[in-house]
Amino acid sequence: MSCGRRLPPHAPGRVVDTVRRKRVVVVTAVHAPSAHFLPEAYASLLAQELPDGWDWHWVIQEDGTGDDVAPHVPADSRVTFRQGRPAGPAVARTMALAHADGEYVKVLDADDRLTPGTLSRDLAALQGHPDIGWATSRALDLLPDGSTVGFEGDPGEGPVERGAVLAHWQAHDYRAQVHPATLFARRDLVLALGGWMALPASEDTGLLLALNMVSRGWFSYEAGLLYRKWPGQATSQAAHTEAAERGARMTVVEARARALGEFGWRCPGAGSDLGAS
Repeated sequence: MSCGRRLPPHAPGRVVDTVRRKRVVVVTAVHAPSAHFLPEAYASLLAQELPDGWDWHWVIQEDGTGDDVAPHVPADSRVTFRQGRPAGPAVARTMALAHADGEYVKVLDADDRLTPGTLSRDLAALQGHPDIGWATSRALDLLPDGSTVGFEGDPGEGPVERGAVLAHWQAHDYRAQVHPATLFARRDLVLALGGWMALPASEDTGLLLALNMVSRGWFSYEAGLLYRKWPGQATSQAAHTEAAERGARMTVVEARARALGEFGWRCPGAGSDLGAS
């Protein structure tokens, strides 16, 4: 049985009615300071190639209701722009799922850029392995001078077993060996886990660890993302590393992941072996 089970076409509470489309839904949370990067993110989407019959839909959800983001949103029928009361990137991304009219969800932060071929590689990994629920890829830091820097410790190309990300994260000061900003996942699985965690930060790590506890994943060693480093990004702010809050975030992220492992729930077809206790 595939990891990507879907609701019947007329099930009550269905988020969208067209989930069977051959479509990758790219989800972007944005706020005013990062809006000027949207054209570069869009250019990286235009450079993507997908198999015949497949397309992408870019859902941009503003974390706020101001007037500063809309001018940077491309005029393209494949782009949906929505706004909402400010509540952080986790809420913005999860609200964007209301417009996720495809089988797969791809994360793209407003200030980042996809590398050519990443959508097709992600799609091929999940289409070719029905027991795999999510995929990530190498990320390169994109520095202000345009140069890029890689990370040490990337895993090899191929499957990521259940529990492996949690085990590495626990052993390396809460740093995962795969980057949550590169996430590609089955839409139904993201919904089943409640979307992104309701946290002021690390919400994407929380979802990644939850996915890893219920399903095998895939890692593409070829770089799939240029992760922009700039002074305005949320992870560069002092609040992101404040000890008390960071400790609380890591505690709840770990507790959720461990609870999923202990409950034994898994995505259908995900396998029964768990790589971490």
